[in-house]
Amino acid sequence: MRKYLIRRFLYMLITVWITSVVAFGVIQLPPGDYVSNMVSEMTQQGMDKITPEVIAQLREQYGLDQPIYVQYFKWIGNIIFKGDFGYSLALRRDARELIIERLPMTFALTAGSVLFIWLIALPVGVFSAVRKYTVGDYFVTFIGFIGLAVPNFLLALILMYISYKYGGKALIGLFSPEYATAPWSIGKVLDLFSHLWIPVVIIGLSGTAGLIRITRANVLDELNRPYVDTARAKGMSETSLLWKYPVRYALNPFISTIGFVLPGLVAGEVVVSIVLNLPTSGPVLFNALVQQDMYVAAGFILMLSVLTVVGVFISDVLLVILDPRIRLQ
Repeated sequence: MRKYLIRRFLYMLITVWITSVVAFGVIQLPPGDYVSNMVSEMTQQGMDKITPEVIAQLREQYGLDQPIYVQYFKWIGNIIFKGDFGYSLALRRDARELIIERLPMTFALTAGSVLFIWLIALPVGVFSAVRKYTVGDYFVTFIGFIGLAVPNFLLALILMYISYKYGGKALIGLFSPEYATAPWSIGKVLDLFSHLWIPVVIIGLSGTAGLIRITRANVLDELNRPYVDTARAKGMSETSLLWKYPVRYALNPFISTIGFVLPGLVAGEVVVSIVLNLPTSGPVLFNALVQQDMYVAAGFILMLSVLTVVGVFISDVLLVILDPRIRLQ
């Protein structure tokens, strides 16, 4: 087990490094850079034409005149040895401050969505498998297809309208105005939970629908195994049999999707966060990519990649513990 953990940890480090290289390189692919974008905006605003000498001076000031590999090694070296993610050229702020400021809410929203997916998908998927081809099974299947087909941003607009029509106010953001800048307290936490349910439901709905179908298929597959007939022959009750064996082995998709569900949730979180005006990493990452604010964009992508890789590592370890059929060899 120790050798396995060490080997998987080394794979994690290599994966994160490759991700950082790819992320930094992809951000540089669009033509131009932050200075080009800034000059274009200034020209559109009617300012006098900026001379090439001034543009060259700006690129030198921001360190954009150096080759891309030099920029990358300076950036990744500062992160490893100094914890310095660079400087936001657009917002004129330390990139690390932006990441630390936005990641906790992103993590809370993602964790809430994962919890929502699990709490709904497991019992509904088991019910759909046990009651296959009944009205309840068809109803769950129909709702699941709706969850997979309807875009997240459309659900956000619908729930925002419902909350405004029947609740008297549109639940946008994660805090009420009186708690937005207030220090943390019990009242602020309760206010957060009162706003958090809408984005959690929206972001988690498509993942819930997909996992319900996977759970249903796995439980049905396990119910047809010979050991189930053997357990029944020994007099085990249907409820005990169901939860002790088939459901236990059908939990593998729940564990294995810990890491893989994070990129999908984060991708869905970007649009939903913009629609609902949520203080998460999505809007900042989107604006950084549009404005070619490379240090902020690369920093966010790196941190989200680290979370994803750690999630996959945790899922691999939990699978070994949960399912004795899995062997490290």
